[in-house]
Amino acid sequence: MNKQRRLIGLTGGIATGKSTVSNYLADKYHIPVLDADVFAKEAVKTGSKILNQIFQRYGDRIKLPDGSLNRSALGDIIFNDSSEKQWLENQIHPYVRDRFTSELKKITAETVVLSIPLLFEANLTPLVTEIWVVFCDEAVQLQRLQKRNNLSLEQAQARIKNQIPLTEKIALADVVIDNNADLATLCQQCDRCII
Repeated sequence: MNKQRRLIGLTGGIATGKSTVSNYLADKYHIPVLDADVFAKEAVKTGSKILNQIFQRYGDRIKLPDGSLNRSALGDIIFNDSSEKQWLENQIHPYVRDRFTSELKKITAETVVLSIPLLFEANLTPLVTEIWVVFCDEAVQLQRLQKRNNLSLEQAQARIKNQIPLTEKIALADVVIDNNADLATLCQQCDRCII
């Protein structure tokens, strides 16, 4: 009898520590990690069909001099207009789903982490066998996001507000990882949950 593969859908809010968790699992346990953010960046690489569609819609205001995407300018549009965010996601999410499907066929490992910030928003839960949600208090999240992305308080709040609230994600989780404390505490939780 074939044992079912363990496909961990790792999610949470923006800047809650998903990358820290996925990096730890990859480094300590040698678990392959597939990252939705990497696939989403691929989708809009210079010259791609999706990037050209984005430029057609928004024009030069989101194009950098080298022809690549000005992510910050695009973020200001989509995080302040839900219909534009929906349009953009409709371009990118199918590409990301296809990349996950094709990569999973190539990987033979029994356990794989699928790091998907928009796991619920993009309806990608059918790809995974269990859901891990990383969370922290909103004040901590705001501080991390502002520092990491060099955002104003208003910009950081807009990005957080555009995701499903963490409380709703936690309610749908199989595993909840609290990232309010230090790195050692976070890693201990990962150790308990991965075994």
